[in-house]
Amino acid sequence: MLQRIIMKKRTYDAIVIGSGVSGGWAAKELTEKGLKVVMLERGKPLEHITGYETATKSPWEFEHRGRITAQERAEHPYLQRDYPYNEENKHYWFKDIDAPYAENKRFDWFRPDIVGGKSIMWGRQSYRLSPNDFEANLKDGFGTDWPIRYDEIKPWYDYAEAHAGISGENLGIPEFPDGNLLPPMELNVVEKHLKRGIESNFKGRHLTIGRVANLTQPHKGRTNCQYRNLCSRGCPYSGYFSTQSSTLPAAKATGRLTVRTHSIVNSIIYDQKKGKAKGVLVIDALTGEQHEYKAKIIFVCASAIGSTWILLNSISAQFPNGLGNSSGVLGHYLMDHHFRTGASGIWEGDQDKYIFGRRPNGIYIPRYRNVGADKRDYVRGFGYQGGASRQGWQRLVAEMGFGANLKDAASEPGPWSMGMTGFGECLPYFDNYVKLNKDVKDKWGQPTLLFNAEFKENEMKMRKDMANDAAEMLEAAGFKNVRTYDNGSYPGMAIHEMGTARMGHSVKDSILNKWNQVHECKNVFVTDGACMTSASNVNPSLTYMALTARAADYAVSELKKQNL
Repeated sequence: MLQRIIMKKRTYDAIVIGSGVSGGWAAKELTEKGLKVVMLERGKPLEHITGYETATKSPWEFEHRGRITAQERAEHPYLQRDYPYNEENKHYWFKDIDAPYAENKRFDWFRPDIVGGKSIMWGRQSYRLSPNDFEANLKDGFGTDWPIRYDEIKPWYDYAEAHAGISGENLGIPEFPDGNLLPPMELNVVEKHLKRGIESNFKGRHLTIGRVANLTQPHKGRTNCQYRNLCSRGCPYSGYFSTQSSTLPAAKATGRLTVRTHSIVNSIIYDQKKGKAKGVLVIDALTGEQHEYKAKIIFVCASAIGSTWILLNSISAQFPNGLGNSSGVLGHYLMDHHFRTGASGIWEGDQDKYIFGRRPNGIYIPRYRNVGADKRDYVRGFGYQGGASRQGWQRLVAEMGFGANLKDAASEPGPWSMGMTGFGECLPYFDNYVKLNKDVKDKWGQPTLLFNAEFKENEMKMRKDMANDAAEMLEAAGFKNVRTYDNGSYPGMAIHEMGTARMGHSVKDSILNKWNQVHECKNVFVTDGACMTSASNVNPSLTYMALTARAADYAVSELKKQNL
């Protein structure tokens, strides 16, 4: 009798796995449509405003001035390789040694350990995929065809932008679709000069301010961005979109959401008699106890790699290689953007001008390669992000100086510098994959993962243009001391992992259909980066928002028709 009562308490209309960008949107949409939802998050609670412990700290208040300790490096052998893990937000990240992964080829996997996931620390650049992006696989033969087109998702982009609050400028460029945008942030004086230089010298190239999920005016009960540029610590002003500031409050307001933290979803439980999932098996991260949660529909939003791990680990007589994986493609076609190459230069003018505030945003130059008549020796393309700023006191560190002269120099800004970094598309390759590593178990006795992914010839050819084109534009606009750079880029470093449970037309070569449903298990939906069929060259989070809202609308409709 007791067991029956316990299970009744763990029965909901819908289960949402994960609380990041996609999970937050799934919870909002499903609860607002009348469903009772449980959100399962493997990480710890993070309360909006009060939980952002470092949000208002000054640099000198950090014991190690932003750096991590030797012990923290040892506990995060993968995460410590890159800049996002630092003293300012170290308490947000998962400890690598609790679930170490293996690499045939290097992959940088960023795993948060909090409610809100990477929606707290993300870069907030928010762009729509273009009509060409949804058609590229079919046209050039790389990857399987997207089962949807831009016109099908356009209303959901409008819808997601309207709620999240995306600021930016519409340009009327097909390759850079217009959006439902708040007023744009302003370019600074040197960026405006570069814009004029590019657009007067290069037909078809445009420079604009980035489209960013930072508010430029009050929006839906949230205040506007304060131009602090401390976003990765969490924003107590709700000035940018995150689960905590936006979708979670909306879901909680319905009274139909239950949030369970420290809840590791081990697998999805498949009911072979009914031909659908009946719930999930959960491990309590603190006690190790196992529990089952049941629901009519399940939204898997644990991040691309996390969701793929859950599907791969969901073994049954029907699916011995993972839920919905009759095709064998689950875990394959792992993609990320390649970046860290471009050019920089010095602007000698405007020495009487300075920047306003600490704008948490930069410039954007939309893709122009392999567009229209432009043809290169590679397929797809890239865009640029970057910005102009005046050098600070750090420029004096290597200089000889002392006394009043040094103090005077340190109090004056240095010359203007301008940087442009390309973000390029990676093609979907079958042999870029992640799979279960059953030989190594995590802290909770579960299989870990093995990565095998690399950027290949097409991406390497593209990188040459990414550096050389940036230098060409800077020089044409009159910048001096222009230098190209390529600091190397490994999959995972852009934190845009995607593609490992891709959408497609057929169960033979994809995991999901056009509604983000698992082909072979119709009451399971995957709406995070795992669903992506190609990567485009733009930041993908806005697409996850739109696809999640669209899938939730469809799921509830099918539920009402008793099709699920």
